[in-house]
Amino acid sequence: MVQEVEARSGSGYLLLVVLLVLQVATVAGVVFMPLLLKVLLGLVALLVFICWFGFYMVQPNQGKVLQLFGQYAGTDRTNGLRWANPLYSKKSVSLRVRNFESGRLKVNDSNGNPIEIAAVVVWRVVDTAEAVFEVDDYENYVTIQSEAALRNLATTYPYEHDQEDARLSLRSDANAIALKLKSEVQDRLQKAGVEVLEARLSHLAYSPEIAQAMLQRQQASAVLAARKIIVQGAVGMVADAIEQLKLQGVVELDGERKAAMVSNLLVVLCGDQQAKPVINTGTIYS
Repeated sequence: MVQEVEARSGSGYLLLVVLLVLQVATVAGVVFMPLLLKVLLGLVALLVFICWFGFYMVQPNQGKVLQLFGQYAGTDRTNGLRWANPLYSKKSVSLRVRNFESGRLKVNDSNGNPIEIAAVVVWRVVDTAEAVFEVDDYENYVTIQSEAALRNLATTYPYEHDQEDARLSLRSDANAIALKLKSEVQDRLQKAGVEVLEARLSHLAYSPEIAQAMLQRQQASAVLAARKIIVQGAVGMVADAIEQLKLQGVVELDGERKAAMVSNLLVVLCGDQQAKPVINTGTIYS
């Protein structure tokens, strides 16, 4: 595995002045000096001219990967005008933070339900040697591997789970799922010299063919959960009412009338609509 090392290079500003002086001097010598010196100075002028190809510019948050006849010579991250061996080939690699948003992928979650999912991955290159030499095209590699990790994540967890299900879900546990996605993408991109700064789901929905049915299911689950809470509260209120009547001696109820009272109170408390009672003007037995 090729890892990044610092390249041997020098400041281009000093070399610019030196080469300029040498170039002018050698050209002048070729023109005015004797023949033998002209040949020698001509060779020196040619060498100086070749040295001009050693200049290159390094932008902020950029690295220059240097190679000599196919062999890695190092990476220069020093900003400004630089100079190195003119025989080096130089490849620019951006070290800036970049975003990648996947397309909407259609996959099945762990329960087999078809869903649409997409993610945003924030990344940057941290090892230029690995990015250039370990993979063929590191930008394309980031795209493909991020989508592969997203597909694998979607098939590992359900879109939504029931209250009794302790598993993470894609919809309800967004922060935990984001950490899982970041870890999985990082594992796949490690060999490319890429660091994943953040990975989050940007789109999550059921596929159109089952969206309506799953919406009805969610609504039904919400209604059942609400009904359960209402019934629990109503039972407690009825028990408290009967206990208070008994303690304060307001009225003595036999088992049949107590059952009727409980039934009526539960109907009033648990009904969907406001109760409209029938007032009895006689005795409680007529």
